[in-house]
Amino acid sequence: MNNVPTKHIGIVACSAEGAALCYRTLCNEAPEAMGTHMHPEISMHTYPLGEYMVHIRSGNWCEVAKLMLSSAKKLANAGADFAICPDNTIHQAFDLVVPDSPIPWLHIAEAVGEEARSKGLKTLAITGTKYLMTGPVYLEALSRYGIACKIPGESDRRWIDTLIFSELVNGIFTEESRLRFNRIIQKMKDQGCDGVVLGCTEIPLLVDPKGSPLPVLDSTRLLARAALNRASN
Repeated sequence: MNNVPTKHIGIVACSAEGAALCYRTLCNEAPEAMGTHMHPEISMHTYPLGEYMVHIRSGNWCEVAKLMLSSAKKLANAGADFAICPDNTIHQAFDLVVPDSPIPWLHIAEAVGEEARSKGLKTLAITGTKYLMTGPVYLEALSRYGIACKIPGESDRRWIDTLIFSELVNGIFTEESRLRFNRIIQKMKDQGCDGVVLGCTEIPLLVDPKGSPLPVLDSTRLLARAALNRASN
């Protein structure tokens, strides 16, 4: 068993399914390095998704940031050494949160960018909520790695956004939706993408990497692995 002290991970959660996948990944993958049944100390705080959605829909990212910062403060008081957020969309408020946060943060899109660079990927398809796909989170983060990104067409964006909020965040994952999602990924491959970002933290629960037309970048699990690395260093 590895008895090296580890840092306390704080999870600023937003939607239940994505946060649960991140938590499970932390607990399931840590034992390989730390020993059987071992993982870093982990705390989680979340406001209701509905409270976030009021501000996301109105484009009020300052209010989104206030919720994230409040969670970070609660986690810091619980002893967390740093924070992660397994929700891509609300990273649009990330730069408003970090200056006033009592603990440092890891950025989910940077975890994706590191993995994409290590794999030699050049142009990524971005999938997620409509706010993420048309927003600056991945465009800005990936540009720092010299990686381009593309988003699906408008009708496909509408379908993905509806899928996320009507099915995925509610734990509904159907074969019909999986196949249609794969068809959208194929379109992005046809447009020159060499990888796809599963940029809603629930999408990895729907898309099977073995069946995807493009190599997948699972933002949820990549963030969790980056957190494990930070916790042990």
